[in-house]
Amino acid sequence: MKKVFIAFAALSLVASVYSCRETETKTEEAVEETMEDAQDAMEDVQESMEEVVDSLSTEAGEAMENAENAIEGEGN
Repeated sequence: MKKVFIAFAALSLVASVYSCRETETKTEEAVEETMEDAQDAMEDVQESMEEVVDSLSTEAGEAMENAENAIEGEGN
């Protein structure tokens, strides 16, 4: 009976250690996946910001041209 109890205790210990490793692996995978998602989101934000800057530059250029044309039109 004593051998059965010791065998069961050893088996329980092995199972608990194995499940801890499994949890650690899952946690590492989740962290890596989260980091990749964050990096993708940052890249998307960067692309959006570049588009906004380009759009604002175009709009500002057009506004300046319109202002110049309006000033030239008043001078004639």
